[in-house]
Amino acid sequence: MTNILIIDSAATGAASVSRKLTRELAETLQRRDPSARIVHRDVGAAPIPHLTEATVPAIRAGLVESPEAERALALSNELIAELKDADVIVIGAPMYNFGMPSTLKAWFDHVLRAGITFRYSEAGPEGLVTGKKAIVIEARAGLYSEGPAAAFDSQEPHLRTLLGFMGVTDVSFVRAEKLAFGPEAAAAAIEKATADLARIADIELPLAA
Repeated sequence: MTNILIIDSAATGAASVSRKLTRELAETLQRRDPSARIVHRDVGAAPIPHLTEATVPAIRAGLVESPEAERALALSNELIAELKDADVIVIGAPMYNFGMPSTLKAWFDHVLRAGITFRYSEAGPEGLVTGKKAIVIEARAGLYSEGPAAAFDSQEPHLRTLLGFMGVTDVSFVRAEKLAFGPEAAAAAIEKATADLARIADIELPLAA
């Protein structure tokens, strides 16, 4: 049985393109493998709290000195368990102000924990969350994968770095770009992203027959 973790982070509800694409991919994967277990974590609809002075010690050092810190550590443990159980990680990541949504960054802040998802060694940092496939679906109003605006892309490099730091290096990025360039451009972008996801599902994902 394949375990699939889907993380949505859009704040736009049913209007979200990234959420539409993660849903379609989930349906495709479920058809391919009816026994697949899908866990859905929607940090856009149910945001994870940002770190605070009270919760940073819990996440960084496991120190629980208040009810707030205890809740933060329990949530972190829950999120990490979902991450470690997953064979495939699907992340829906719209671009907000050239980067990822703050709610998705908060998810990373809770799962990046020294000694658990990464460690420091004499050779430098080492990711401990290995052997997984990640698919990141990016929804963007403009064109940032090439051309003059590429220099403004703080989204994809950051996501690649955070995933890689934990050991998730097999990552496919699927982009739905130029969504604000008119209805025809948006429709073409969604169609291309859908085709890219279908190709990944058919060729790259280690799902049961």
